Parts: sequence; structure tokens; C-alpha cells
Amino acid sequence: MGAGAWGTALAKVLAEAGNSVRLWARRQEVAHEINTTHMNSGYLPDTPLPTEIRTTADPAKALSGVTTVFLAVPAQVMRANVSQWTGFFDADATLVSLAKGVEIGTLMRMSQVVVQVTGADPSRVAALSGPNLATEIAHHQPAATVIACSDSGRAVALQRALSAGYFRPYTNSDVIGVETGGACKNVIALACGVAAGVGLGENTAAAIITRGLAEIIRLGIALGAKTTTLAGLAGVGDLVATCTSPYSRNRTFGERLGKGGTVESAMQAVGGHVAEGVTSCESVLALAESYDVEMPLTDAVFRVCHRGLSVHDAIALLLGRSTKPE
Repeated sequence: MGAGAWGTALAKVLAEAGNSVRLWARRQEVAHEINTTHMNSGYLPDTPLPTEIRTTADPAKALSGVTTVFLAVPAQVMRANVSQWTGFFDADATLVSLAKGVEIGTLMRMSQVVVQVTGADPSRVAALSGPNLATEIAHHQPAATVIACSDSGRAVALQRALSAGYFRPYTNSDVIGVETGGACKNVIALACGVAAGVGLGENTAAAIITRGLAEIIRLGIALGAKTTTLAGLAGVGDLVATCTSPYSRNRTFGERLGKGGTVESAMQAVGGHVAEGVTSCESVLALAESYDVEMPLTDAVFRVCHRGLSVHDAIALLLGRSTKPE
């Protein structure tokens, strides 16, 4: 459900793994293009899609009789979309969140939003996360991901459905850890982009990634996550990919800010879309504060994006913090 870059890339993986796949596109013209040309030029240009993918702009048609639903819409519109679709879900369908974020206001993770809106038992709701840049996966570059679900049977079924020659899924029962890593890494990627934009090098990037991971682990533990999850693909793996890749919207957004751009001009650099980290920094910081968890990098990104703090003042603020043991 969602024909953006990641939703389309995962539909491609599922089809190439031998599944019958329906793809829902918000716009009729996108559905028509995929059905007639087997391309999604707006999100995955130059990537032929399997002819087995059938695309529709009608959610009722997309969801009729399906056993597994992948929810590939942005975090902050997950609630609104799922609310519209709930009546079409099969009573025992597995619902898989692909979104990475914490909802503003409620401070809920995406699986919690899905459970609250649908009334589904939490064992039916899974989360998929990892170092999964859509363009690379669409081009069959080897990648791995994590499927988190409290129901091990559903997790294994999802693992089998997603196993393609170039895409390797792992299972995990720690939904909290997988979702926490996914929600926080975009914010740290923004910080890495800002550092690159002002001309700072690899030492700085390594420090941001490492201290960013420390923040994520602190929050994860407070929420009930396992440290081993955050040391794996959904934590370190996703963090490294998003912080270093030129395909990362969040890193690109941060780089424009570091070069003196505004939030509005940075949006233009990423195709007119707001990078997820811009909204996530607000909700992740509020969640951390509610658990009395210190997240200085996240706080700095929030102040730059939403409180008008200059990039150079943010760097000075971080470097001026009191020294302490690692």
C-alpha cells in the first residue's frame, strides 16, 4: 500500500520471489503507468518492474482477499491512511509497517498506531526495517533486512515471502528495537549531512554515527528494546547506510542545510519532499524527554530545523558540552 520508491521496490522483490502482488498507488496516473509500461518513472526511474505486479488506485480492489499487507506510506500519515483502509483488511491478515518514525502528538511507534486504529491483535502486526535503500535493491544489489513480529510463525512466513536471490530477510521478535532504530536513524543522518555540508570530514562523520548510536540505544533500552537488536541490521546497519549514502534523502537534506540552505531550499534538493528526519526529530525528542533520556544530537537537529538555530551554533553547542566517560 504505497507506490513510492520503497513500496515499489519491495513489490518488485515480492514478485521476483514468486508471490502474487498487488500495488496500491495514491494517484491513478501512477497506477496506469505501472500497468501499461511496467515502470514507475517518478520514483524508480530506469527500473523495469515485473509484469506480475498489478497496480490500482482503488484500495478496496488492492486489499480484497489478500493475506499480507505491506504499509508503505510515510509515518505521519500512517494513521489517516490505515483508518481509511481498515474495513478492507482480511480478519487475519498480517499487517507489516514499512514506515520509520514516531507519530507526532501521540509519540507512538508505527506498529502501535496500526494496532490502535485497526484493533488488530499485536501478534498480527510486524515491522520491516534495515539498510534498505530502494534504488540499490531495485537494481539487485545484495541487501539484508529484519522482519520483527511477536508471532514467530508470521515472521517466518514473511521471511519466506521476501527471500529473493539478492534480498536476505532475518527474523526478530523485538518489534520495539527494530522500530526505534528505524525512527531515530533519519535524524542522525540529517546531522551527518549537515556536517558534510559545512566541510567536515570522516572523523566527524564517524563520531556522529557512533554517538548517534549511543543515543538510539539509550532510548531503545528505556522503551524496552534489546541492545543486540540495535547492534544489528535495524540499528547499526540502517544507521550506516542512511548516514553515508548519496541516495539518502535525509543526508542530502542535511547537507543542503550545512551549505547554508533553508529548510525550504533543502526540500527542493530532495524532490520537494520533506525528509523524514525533519519531522521525526520533533517526535523522537519528545519521546526521549518523556523517558528522561538525553539525546543531544537529536536536540541539535531539532533546533536547527524548527527553532532557527544556526548550523555553526549547533556545532559549538555540541562541542561545548561537559566532558564525561564514554
